[in-house]
Amino acid sequence: MIKTENTKQIEIFEFQHPFEADLDPENRWVKLSKLMPWEKLEEIYSRNFDKKHGRYAKSGRLVIGALILKHKYGYSDVEILEQIKENIYIQYFLGFTSFQKEAAFDPSLMVHIRKRMGYEQFDEMTEEILKIVERNKKKTEVKAKAADKDKEEEPPESGEEKEEISKNQGKLILDATAAEQKIKYPTDLDLLNEARLISENLIDILYKKTDLTKKPRSYRQRAAKEYLSESKKGNKTHREIRKAVGKQIRYLRRNIKSIHKLLDMFEGKEFPLNKREQKQFWVIQLLYSQQEEMYKKKSHRVSDRIVNISQPYVRPIVRGKAKSKVEFGAKIGVSLIDGFARIDNLSWDAYDEGSDMEYQVEKYYQFYGYYPEVVITDLKYLTRANRKYLSEKGIKTNGKPLGRPKEKEMEEEKQRRKKDNAKRSEIEGKFGQGRNGYGLGEIGARRQDTSESWIGAIFFVMNIVRYVKIMDNLFLSLLKYIIRIMKSLFMRTILENIRQIMNHTAITGKFTFA
Repeated sequence: MIKTENTKQIEIFEFQHPFEADLDPENRWVKLSKLMPWEKLEEIYSRNFDKKHGRYAKSGRLVIGALILKHKYGYSDVEILEQIKENIYIQYFLGFTSFQKEAAFDPSLMVHIRKRMGYEQFDEMTEEILKIVERNKKKTEVKAKAADKDKEEEPPESGEEKEEISKNQGKLILDATAAEQKIKYPTDLDLLNEARLISENLIDILYKKTDLTKKPRSYRQRAAKEYLSESKKGNKTHREIRKAVGKQIRYLRRNIKSIHKLLDMFEGKEFPLNKREQKQFWVIQLLYSQQEEMYKKKSHRVSDRIVNISQPYVRPIVRGKAKSKVEFGAKIGVSLIDGFARIDNLSWDAYDEGSDMEYQVEKYYQFYGYYPEVVITDLKYLTRANRKYLSEKGIKTNGKPLGRPKEKEMEEEKQRRKKDNAKRSEIEGKFGQGRNGYGLGEIGARRQDTSESWIGAIFFVMNIVRYVKIMDNLFLSLLKYIIRIMKSLFMRTILENIRQIMNHTAITGKFTFA
C-alpha cells in the first residue's frame, strides 16, 4: 500500500534542527535535492505497491535517495543508516523535515528494495532526468538566440519542436560489457568439492529423519584428504588435475545415489527437504551431469555451464580482454547519449550484441523524435543487416564501408570516421568509471533479481553525476546569455538617450545636460 505525501520541497531555512547556526544552502546535497524530479521518481517507484492493501511503504524519496547514497560511495546496507543518522544534509536530501536521531529503516529493507526494482525502472528514472536536460537545453538555446538578436523569445513547445525537426541529429555510441559478480574464480575441482560437501550435508539431514541405524557410506574423510592434497600443490599438471576431478566426480555420484535412496523412503510422506535444500540438490545434480560430460569428452565447454553453486544463474562471458578472457556475470548492452548511459539489454547468457542495434536506434528515435546522425560502435555491430538498416535511415557510422576501398575517397569522410572512432573511447571510459568508482566489476548481490537491480542502480547514479554537471554548465551558460541581453538593453537605452539629446541640440541649437 502506498501513502501519498506532500513532495513539495521546503526551503533549507525551514528545516528544523537542534543546531544554532543556519545550514549552508550551497551544500551539495541541498543543491542536488532541488535538481531531482522527486515526484516523477516516486511515481515510478510506487508502481511496485498495491494502493489499497498492505502496510504503508517507506517514502519513495527516502528509498531512492538511500540507493543513490549507497552506490555513490559504495556503502554497505548497515553503513547507509549510520550516514543518514549522522549527516543533517543527507536527511534534508532524503526529504526529512527535521533532524532525526533514530534509524530511518531497518538494513534488511535494502534487500527488499532490490527485489522490487529492476534495471528497467532505473532506466525510466534516467529518462525523466534526460527530459529535464533536454528542456533546459532548449531554453538555453532560445536565450542564446535572444542574446544574438537583442530580444527574448519564448521556448517552443516540445511537440512543435519535434514536428519541425526532420533530419538526423546527435551521436549514439553503442557497446556491450560484462558486470562481473563477486564470486570465487571457478575451477572444476573446487566446484566438485563444494558440491560433495553439500551432498554430505543433505545425507546427514535425511538420515536424521529416518529410522536407519547405519548412515550411507560417503567416504568423506578420504575425499576431503584427496582434495586438500591436490589443491595445495603449487604447480599441477593436466594429468594430476584430471585424476583429482575424476575422483571427486565419483564421490559425488555415489552421494547423489544415496540421497535418492533416502528420499524414496519418504514416498507418501511430507517431503523432508526445505526449499533451499531442494535447490541445492537440483544444482549439484546439474553440476554433476555437466562435469561428467566434460570429463568423458575431455573438454572444458558445456552449454549453460554452472560456475557458482549458490548463484547458478551466473554464466561465463567470453570477452577476449587482455586482463581476463572470460568474465563471470551479466552481459549488458549499453547506449551512450551525451554522457548518459542507458541499459538496453541485460542477459545472463552470452549473446551477439549486434542484435541490439536496431532496438537501440529505434529507442533513440522514440525519445528524441529523430534518428541519430552518426552511430559509433565497434565492428561486431556492423553486420551487413545492420549496415543496410542504418543506410535506410540515413545514419552514418564510424566503420569503413564494405568492399574494395575507393581510390579517391574524400579526405573529409576519412577525418570524420577518425574523429568518430576516437569518440568511442567515451563509452569505454563510462565502463571504467562504473568499475573503478561504483563497483560495476564486483556485484555483491546474491540473487538474480537483486543483481539486476544493483547494476541498474549503478548506471542511474552515474547518470545523476552527469546530470548535475550538465545542469551546472547550463546554468552558467544561461547566466552568460542573460548578462549579454542585459548589456545589450543597457547599451540600447544609452544610445537612445544620446540620439534624443542630439535631436534636441539640432533643433534648439543648445546642448543641455539634465
